[in-house]
Parts: sequence; structure tokens; C-alpha cells
Amino acid sequence: MIIDTHLHIVDQSALRYPWLSGAPALNRTFSYEEYAREAKRGGISQTLHMEVDVAPEDIEAEIDYVAAKAREPGSLLVGKIAAGRPENGDFAAYLEKVRANRFVKGLRRILHTLPDDLSEGATFRQNIKRLSGTGLTFDLCVFPHQHERAMALIDLAPDVQFVLDHCGVPDIKAGDIDAWRKSMAEIARRPNIIGKVSGVIAYADPDNWTVETLRPYVEHTIGVFGWDRVVWGSDWPVCTLGGGLSTWIAATQALVAGASAEERTKLFSGNAKRVWGLN
Repeated sequence: MIIDTHLHIVDQSALRYPWLSGAPALNRTFSYEEYAREAKRGGISQTLHMEVDVAPEDIEAEIDYVAAKAREPGSLLVGKIAAGRPENGDFAAYLEKVRANRFVKGLRRILHTLPDDLSEGATFRQNIKRLSGTGLTFDLCVFPHQHERAMALIDLAPDVQFVLDHCGVPDIKAGDIDAWRKSMAEIARRPNIIGKVSGVIAYADPDNWTVETLRPYVEHTIGVFGWDRVVWGSDWPVCTLGGGLSTWIAATQALVAGASAEERTKLFSGNAKRVWGLN
């Protein structure tokens, strides 16, 4: 069993994605049906949808859209990590609304493509604290130079479960590993964050990476967080930039081939079940 904790659905006929105009390789519809066909063949049995940074006025529409897909017969979708805007004054009201929706398992605010100081605003930080007691997770997608700011957020709400996306977004193509290794170890010392093994094939040279290219990054992530605090995600369709879903599944299986069956189960499904309360 594999639980995919990081699927993006892109339906340009239903929702607006302003950022896609600057990402031509991804600027098309990537449907749930296209994903599910390949995912089922690769052993994925359940999926969490990750928000796709839709236009702000479409945030709630994206929740409804994905929930409708989840109700279709045989759907892999079991929950959603919804978009959130902690920098906004109306976040508290929005939070109460999503708390009442059992399909929503967590929130994310994209940070790695935004000004570094966004997360340092007083409103943003106060709203992160509001997550305490909600049971919702909060995903952090940050570049290595933003890791220190991420740690500050994690420390603000010690009883909130944070999730670090994409192995902390290392610059694999440039081979800039030393600073990333150090800050990843610092982040992992905080007990209220888990690491997500996802996304890394999109940060490597798309034409030349191998399993050994990825190994230092995946093994260090698992090493600093430990097998009880890592989950797996596809980052589809972004993973198509580095080879695709099936390639990433195969690469991950090869990277953890030396682990025990119990350890592999924790990474691929067990920890996700515990963190998000999945059946």
C-alpha cells in the first residue's frame, strides 16, 4: 500500500491558476483521471490532494471540487490539504469553516515563491497560533535559505503538526548540499514536524539524474527525521518535470530497498494514516 500525501489536480476549465502562466511545462489540465490511471498501476491506494495555489477567490471552490471527485466511485481521494492565507485578517473565520469540513485534513500556504518576510508578519504569526487545537496540519514549502524562518513558525505552535514538503526543497541540480544538510538537521530536532519525501526529482537535472543522485537527499531526510516521522508524496504533476509518477515510485522503492518491511510501511502508508487519521 502506498498513500500519496501530495497530489495536485489542475483543471483549468474549473479553477484559475495565475502562477501557471509562468510555468509553461505545467500550463495545461492535469486531471484526476490521468493521475489515477497511473497511480493505481503503481500501487497507490489512497491520496491526499494538495492545494495548487489557485486564485484566492477559488480557494473554497477548489475544496468543493476535490470533495466531489472524492465522492466518485472508486476514487483514491481521502482528504485535502487546503490553501490558507494566514497573512489575511479574515483567516480566523476561514479556519472555522474548514475545521467543520472533515474532508479537510490540513492547510498550506506556499512560501518558497513569495517574499521571505511574509511569514514574519504579526497577522501571519498570530494566525499560525490559531491552528493549535484544531487537529489540522500545516505544510511548509520553503527553500533552504528560508529554513530558519520555517523553524520560527514551527516553534510558535508546538502542538501543531507541521509537514516539511519536498525534503526541504534542496537545489539538487546545483549540488548545493552542505547548508541544506545542516538546516534539515536543525528543523528535524523539533518534534512537531515531519518530513515529506517528495518532489526531489523536479529539482535534479531532468536529463541526467539517477537514483544515486537523489540518495544523499532522501537518506539524509529520513536519517534526521527518523522512520516514524516521514511520509511519501508524488508531487504529481510537478514530478513529470523529472520523469513522472511511475519513475518516482520506482526510484523511491530503490532508495529504501535496504530498509526493513516495517520501515518501508511507515514511510509509504503507516505514518500518513496516523498523522491524518486515515482508515
